Amino acid sequence: MANFGPKDIKKLREMTDAGMMDCKQALSATDGDMEAAVEWLRKKGLGAAAKKADKVAAEGAIAMKIEDHRGVMIEINSQTDFVAKNDKFQSFANETIEHAFENGFATAQEIIESEIKGQNFSEYLALQIATIGENLVIRRVAKIEGNDNVAINGYVHANGRVGVLVAAECENTDACGAVKEALKNVAMHAAAMNPRYLNEAAVPAETIEKEKEIAREQLLKEGKPENILEKILPGKIKRFLQDNTLENQKFVMDDKITVAQYIANSAKEVGGSAKLIDYIRFELGEGVEKVEEDFAAEVAKQMQK
Repeated sequence: MANFGPKDIKKLREMTDAGMMDCKQALSATDGDMEAAVEWLRKKGLGAAAKKADKVAAEGAIAMKIEDHRGVMIEINSQTDFVAKNDKFQSFANETIEHAFENGFATAQEIIESEIKGQNFSEYLALQIATIGENLVIRRVAKIEGNDNVAINGYVHANGRVGVLVAAECENTDACGAVKEALKNVAMHAAAMNPRYLNEAAVPAETIEKEKEIAREQLLKEGKPENILEKILPGKIKRFLQDNTLENQKFVMDDKITVAQYIANSAKEVGGSAKLIDYIRFELGEGVEKVEEDFAAEVAKQMQK
C-alpha cells in the first residue's frame, strides 16, 4: 500500500514544479519519502520532457521587448496558469524574449532552430520542460522594425494574457518622440477594445462581403423592404469598420476623437504629423483548444492506476 496520498503529490509538485505523474512516480519509487522523491526527480532530468510534449499548452504569458527601432513580442505557452506565474517560467520567458530580440527573430521556428547559451534551443527548451514540469511551447512571434521616422511602442496587460505592438510613421524625429508615448496609450486601448484590423485597407474584401450578407439577412428579418436595402447597407458597413479597425475606433481616453486623430494630434503638438502603420495583438491561447481539468479529480484518478 502506498505510503503517500494526493496531498503529498500536490506538495511535491509545488516544491519541484514537476508534473503530477512524475511526482506520483517519484513518491512510489521512494516509498513516500519526500526528500528522496525530490532527489529522484532531480536525477530524472531530461527524461521528463518527452512525456510532456503531447500535453495541451494553452496558458502561459506574452513577453515583449522594445528598444531603439525594434519591438518583439512572443507568446510562450504552458499547460497551466499556475506554472505561468512560477519564477522559473518567468525567467525562461525573459531569457527567450532577450534571445529573440538580440537576434532579430521574427518567427517561432527561427527561435527553435537557433542556439542559446552554447546549445541548441530545442535542447534548452527540453531542459526547461523537465525543470518546470509542464509542456512549454514557443507558439508565435511578432516583430516590428523601423527607423528614425518610425515610432514603436507596446503594452502587455498586467496578467500577461494580452500584448499589443503598434507603430506610427512620423514626419520628423520630434514628432516620433511625442508619438512614442501616445502609442503606449493606443496599445492599451487595443488591448482592451480588441480591434481586428489596423485600418479599412487591412480588411479583406471577402470580410466586407460577408458582413454585407449578414446585414442584409438581418434587415430582411426586421421586415425592411428589399428595394431600400442598398441604401441602408453602406451605413451598416461603416459602423462595422468603425468598430473593428484601430484607426477608426473611438479612443477610450477621449471618445470625442478616433485613435487616428489622437495620434495625429499628438504629433501636431510638436509641429509634425504622424499616422499608424502597424498593429499586432496577441491574446494568450487564442485558437488553442483547451482541455479543462480538475486537479483534485485528476490526482484521484492517477492514484488508482
